[in-house]
Amino acid sequence: MTAVQTATDTILEVNNLKTYIFTRAATVKAVDGISFDLKKGETLGLVGESGCGKTTTSKLLLRLEKPTEGEILLDGEDISTFRGSQLQEYRTTVQAVFQDPWSSLSPRMRVRDIVSEPLVVNRNVTTQEKNERVAEVLAQVGLHSQQANNYPHEFSGGQRQRIAVASALVSYPKLIVLDEPVSALDVSIRAQVMNLLKDLQEQYNVSYLLIAHNLATVRYMAHQTAVMYLGQIVEYADTEELYGNALHPYTKALFSAALPSHPDLIREDIVLQGEVPSPINPPSGCRFHPRCPFAMPQCSEEVPVEKEVSPGHRVSCHLY
Repeated sequence: MTAVQTATDTILEVNNLKTYIFTRAATVKAVDGISFDLKKGETLGLVGESGCGKTTTSKLLLRLEKPTEGEILLDGEDISTFRGSQLQEYRTTVQAVFQDPWSSLSPRMRVRDIVSEPLVVNRNVTTQEKNERVAEVLAQVGLHSQQANNYPHEFSGGQRQRIAVASALVSYPKLIVLDEPVSALDVSIRAQVMNLLKDLQEQYNVSYLLIAHNLATVRYMAHQTAVMYLGQIVEYADTEELYGNALHPYTKALFSAALPSHPDLIREDIVLQGEVPSPINPPSGCRFHPRCPFAMPQCSEEVPVEKEVSPGHRVSCHLY
């Protein structure tokens, strides 16, 4: 973990962010009022079941989608107001590494062109500057500069993800969205890529938003972790605090479903009933109450207010 930081070290602030998808038949509440912040040089992990809004959140940060309500502040500036050169600079300083290294890289482009694209599109650099920077960043991710002439199909899955990381780093970004960056890789090389990302974070002081289903990956990489359920954040804490003292029943259920670190480890066994409700018509009160083994009458009637139960540990649940 990094040293204690001040408010001025906050690079990203998300306030009451909502994204509703309106159709003739219904309104889908994909993201419904989430708030969090991210410090420079730190990693925030977003965890939750498929369909909870993690990827939609990442698209909002990348400005691939527009929020219905709320604001996203980068270095204190509302990104929704960015236009022209300011938006171009934002596209350079906020990058992404996606899940599948086999489909995220163009098969028709050489590695040099893939890696240098953020520089060529968004910044005015000479050919020499571009080639020097590509060679530098390829070396930093563990590849040879001579491989810049190759095409993606000439590399393994782990090498292709290193190319994707190089492309994200080439423009000296402030924030990188990591959307399941190691889930498509062989188990044998996942640790290598995770260690690489941590080393590069320390070197560049870059911040990561890490989206992952694998709780072990999040625990290893993230400084803070937010748990999402049906478009909302239900628990938020320092990662070690969350993993050692989970409070929300949904968080406990997630940890219960994950593989234990040791086969003899005895844990609380929580089995959830039913399926995740539809975001078109989410349950009243606490959205988790139809599946919660600890549900009380008020859970179906009142929306739980987020409470800070200990410094930095926030939970939205009527049990607290």
